[in-house]
Amino acid sequence: MSQNQTLFERAQRVIPGGVNSPVRAFRAVGGTPRFITRGSGAYIFDADANRYIDYIGSWGPMILGHGHPAVLEAVQKAALDGFSFGAPTEREIELAEEILKLVPSMEQVRLVSSGTEATMSAIRLARGATGRSKFIKFEGCYHGHTDSLLVKAGSGLATFGNPTSAGVPAEVAQHTVVLEYNNLAQLEEAFSLYGHELACVIIEPIAGNMNFVRAALPFVKRLRELCTQHGALLVFDEVMTGFRVGLHSAQGHYASLLPGFKPDISTFGKVIGGGMPLAAFGASRDIMKHLAPLGGVYQAGTLSGNPVATACGLATLREIQKPGFFDRLGERTRQLVDGLKAVAAENGVPFSADCQGGMFGFFLLPELPQNYKTVMTTDGARFNAFFHGMLDRGVYLAPALYEAGFVSAEHTEADIAATLEAARQALR
Repeated sequence: MSQNQTLFERAQRVIPGGVNSPVRAFRAVGGTPRFITRGSGAYIFDADANRYIDYIGSWGPMILGHGHPAVLEAVQKAALDGFSFGAPTEREIELAEEILKLVPSMEQVRLVSSGTEATMSAIRLARGATGRSKFIKFEGCYHGHTDSLLVKAGSGLATFGNPTSAGVPAEVAQHTVVLEYNNLAQLEEAFSLYGHELACVIIEPIAGNMNFVRAALPFVKRLRELCTQHGALLVFDEVMTGFRVGLHSAQGHYASLLPGFKPDISTFGKVIGGGMPLAAFGASRDIMKHLAPLGGVYQAGTLSGNPVATACGLATLREIQKPGFFDRLGERTRQLVDGLKAVAAENGVPFSADCQGGMFGFFLLPELPQNYKTVMTTDGARFNAFFHGMLDRGVYLAPALYEAGFVSAEHTEADIAATLEAARQALR
């Protein structure tokens, strides 16, 4: 029996499903999850000493690769000074200043410990600032595991969403309106029905949890117009896309195409923590003044702004601002995506793919899907075979067809070439 299998059996005795986050269990693809012992650059190593080219990157944070020298130095120095104080530190201010410098839609941020905390707090803030309860989310967008966000589409716009998790009361879900991503007609109808009751609309501008699906430009434009018209706040969930798809995040990309565009509230995570538990949400001063201790919207956290996590995040943000960083990262990611499309075409396999910055996604479909319903038409069994074919050849992709992938600054041309050769064999 392999060491991975031994560890998995042991884990299942003491941890539900043997994992501390469901997608790690390989339930969607079958087989035994790999227990990782260490990471170095673009690679991770499992308990059986197998090396993999890593395209998960801790689900996005490891934009610099594993064990970047500047980040390691910052974390080691911070750890020597203390792990946690429960009191303010100067580094919290420095990290907040760095984030605000790169995201002009925000004037203030509040640091938290997870993306779920950030989105949960953003919605509470929107409700407190507007005095309204209802909000819109989109099917296929994941915003964390708080109750009101674990909701799928109802049977029509006349009804509200249905819980997708046991333990979520129907009376909580009733305030969540769930629409189809990129569906303008549904968006117009929802605002017509509920516009005066909506506190906010929350959206992943580039969805990463139904694989990689972009919000279409006309959709984003109209969404902004409708929120402004009806007094609802537009929340951009950039936990995944923040500082990953570009230096100014997804909102910077959309602002370059829609001059003057900006969301009202933004959430960040992953890259801003550099691999440590750290996230943030922010907005204008006028909105953030509703947050305690200034206003009546309560939010708190013992480890918020943790001194080791802020050191890690600050070092990461400083590295990605170096000249040419995102040009090189985007070029490498595009090289991977174009190569995968070419290899699939060689083998006659229906395939589509897209990327932005260091984030990418692919589908075993002839055209890029625009919503969750289309994503789920992918042949799951075929994807699972491809996943294991790649894993057996030393390439670690997300173990589910609905998760985006990530390239780091440490991925070399040789890594891309090895990945494409593995794909050639797996697709064959």
